[in-house]
Amino acid sequence: MMTGTTMATGSRLPARVRIMGWLVLLMLSVLTTVVLVVREYQLREIDDRVNRALEQEAEEFKIYAATGVNPVSGQLYDHRHELLEAHLRGQYPDHAEILIGVRDLGTRLDPDRQVSPSVLAVQPDDTLLLSIVRDNASTGTAITAGGEMRWIKVGVLAANSPLDARPTAWLIAGYYLDLVRASVASTLRTLIVVSLIGLVLTAGVAWVIAGWILAPVRTVRMAAAELTEHDLTKRIPVKGRDDISALAEQFNAMLDRLEQAFATRRQFLDDAGHELRTPITIIRGHLELMGDDPLERAEVIRLCTDELDRMARMVDDLLLLAKAEQPDFVKLDMTSVPELTSDIDAKVRAIADRRWILESLGEGDARLDEHRVTQAMVQLAQNAVQHTNPGDEIRIGSALSWDQVHFWVTDSGPGVDQADMDRIFERFARGRDNTRDGAGLGLAIVKAIADAHHGVVTVYSPPEGGASFRLELPR
Repeated sequence: MMTGTTMATGSRLPARVRIMGWLVLLMLSVLTTVVLVVREYQLREIDDRVNRALEQEAEEFKIYAATGVNPVSGQLYDHRHELLEAHLRGQYPDHAEILIGVRDLGTRLDPDRQVSPSVLAVQPDDTLLLSIVRDNASTGTAITAGGEMRWIKVGVLAANSPLDARPTAWLIAGYYLDLVRASVASTLRTLIVVSLIGLVLTAGVAWVIAGWILAPVRTVRMAAAELTEHDLTKRIPVKGRDDISALAEQFNAMLDRLEQAFATRRQFLDDAGHELRTPITIIRGHLELMGDDPLERAEVIRLCTDELDRMARMVDDLLLLAKAEQPDFVKLDMTSVPELTSDIDAKVRAIADRRWILESLGEGDARLDEHRVTQAMVQLAQNAVQHTNPGDEIRIGSALSWDQVHFWVTDSGPGVDQADMDRIFERFARGRDNTRDGAGLGLAIVKAIADAHHGVVTVYSPPEGGASFRLELPR
């Protein structure tokens, strides 16, 4: 079932919290990506370093074994174990590194080790060494008590042995990867701690900055909460030229339009209440005093009908003035001024028996609302008729300058008192003579049409009598 209210949807969290949350989420995503990238890079770098170190150990031993010369005596080694022992004695294993010389004695293996202190407790046993020795590959990985170990082996042949002979001694170099990667874990822990501290600082800074940025928005909200139909004077101070300042400017402009709309509505209600009270009182008075005489009844009905017609015209005029406040009150289009003036002349001649004179025709086009300009000129013509007698002269005309178009209606009546010139365009205003009929809205309508065109309406009344009303509109 549809109701008359619209339910708000969306998050109930304050904008400040949402801004901070999104920024923290963004920072968390970035920092997580950084940690993962650093971890991957470090692990790859360690793998490359371990592989290079193992290859270097193997290459050094190959070079040493190729000579087969004892550096002390300068003679060839007689036994393979002597070559291995001599090479191992000159080596100093790195952290997490182990070097093992293995001899195959047939029934068992005879290992000789050079071990980094970091791996003393997790050395490979004979079973593991046997599997490495019997592996056809020269490099690989093995699982030990100390974790994953990457190894490389180099076989040793006795002097004068054929090249295809099976080695019976080997140098095995190994690296315990978990021990090497422990430094990566330490680095990542440090990076995570620093990232969390940065995340907390980011959240605090985001909270402060979001509050500072949204302060004008809160001002707009508070100003909106304080608005009532009877007090639309609140405005927001505008500082700066950013989007928030633009929002404040637009909000102030909206308040201006809203205040003007309420003022127009109040004026409409005041004017309608004031002016309609008189005809209503007249109608009620006549109806209350109406007797049984048919002639008297007919006269009362005529008077009441006249008052009702006047009320209808007054309401139409008030609605027209209320509509004049809307942006679509005029619809501008290129208009032929001489054709428009001729049409106006034809229409006003039917208003009353006067000596109508088409005084001038402006030659050219202007951007106007043809309907509203005609409406204004007809109002001016009716105003002239009300202040003249049958047969009196009324002149109308138009003219164009490079930036304006002029329309005028000039009558030969008594003229306008100087004291009335500033007020005759107000609603329900009448001249001091108060001789004309109507509610006093005609000239107010003319002024509204001129204002909607961003033009003006003026009146000139010379001392000898007569009045000339002119519409001056942008071309």
